[in-house]
Amino acid sequence: MASLQSVKEGGFLTATLDLTLPFEAGKWVLESGVAFDLSHRGILTITPPKVSALTKDIIISAGVHGDETGPIELVQEMTQSMLQGKLVPAHRLLLIIGHPQAINAHTRFIDENMNRLFAERNDETNIDRINANQLQYAVDDFYQKSPLLTLHHDRALPDRWHLDLHCAIRDSVHYTFAVSPYSEKSTRSGALFSFLQQADIEAILLSSAPSPTFSWYSAENYGAQGLTMELGKVARLGENDLTRLAPFADVMQQLVCCDTLPVSWDDSATSVYRVTRSLAKKSDDFSFTFPSNQANFTFFEHGKLLAQDNGVEYYSLEGGEAVVFPNPNVAIGQRACLLVQQTGVIFGEQVTIAK
Repeated sequence: MASLQSVKEGGFLTATLDLTLPFEAGKWVLESGVAFDLSHRGILTITPPKVSALTKDIIISAGVHGDETGPIELVQEMTQSMLQGKLVPAHRLLLIIGHPQAINAHTRFIDENMNRLFAERNDETNIDRINANQLQYAVDDFYQKSPLLTLHHDRALPDRWHLDLHCAIRDSVHYTFAVSPYSEKSTRSGALFSFLQQADIEAILLSSAPSPTFSWYSAENYGAQGLTMELGKVARLGENDLTRLAPFADVMQQLVCCDTLPVSWDDSATSVYRVTRSLAKKSDDFSFTFPSNQANFTFFEHGKLLAQDNGVEYYSLEGGEAVVFPNPNVAIGQRACLLVQQTGVIFGEQVTIAK
């Protein structure tokens, strides 16, 4: 079956991953008025039958890391329902399957971590860099050419969101959590945090410095309510227990199909962390004092030796710290882990850390 026809019938993921067939771009409209634009392999724009000042520009991406398959299946399920006319979006969507080559290879990336390649345009020396550039162009086109821009005379921009869906390579104290990238722009709205709580996301991690991730790219360059979302643990494609992610999938569907969602916040329902520091690997001598498979958010009391790097020792700070994303095998110069502490927040139109 031709790849474009496969997509039209609901096989967005299948067509994206079938690299034996040449890519076919195409545009089409369902009887409901929902319009589709398949511009590149794994990149699909969906426009609702009508737009208004309430309409959002929402990006939902998965597969930036090829072995993180649960979110890929979630995106396929929702996309299939829209392609088959079972779901009608209320918002303009950009749906992305980010790295077909890595997905087919059952690996995180091919040559280098694509989710560290969004600081700028990359020299296209490998497929990870080529794909990262293509995703940057897709985001630029989606936000810059939005028809919603003409509807917002009272404010500069339409409401922009970007949910970049991942899953962890290790166990975690919190089965689901979201990372809010750091930006000087207003990218931590009360509506965003309310969405996370309604979706039963267990924890939110507030970054304290810029990082060249995909969600950061949208937040930093377009003021999007961006999140890197960690949804469970890696498994082979087709072997994920999506029932554990059902609350998130349900509320994500509400986000894209309802004009607005109710906004509320319960401080006791969601754990919020702030990043105290990031440990970078500075030499091949870098090592942790704990097992390489240590669970995310494992807490270490004040004064505990955490890591050493060529004679430099790192101890947990006053109040203790929890470790997130520990990986001693990263390239020299890259982040080996985040260290975090729980924090309170002040909930409002924008969410801020309580002093």
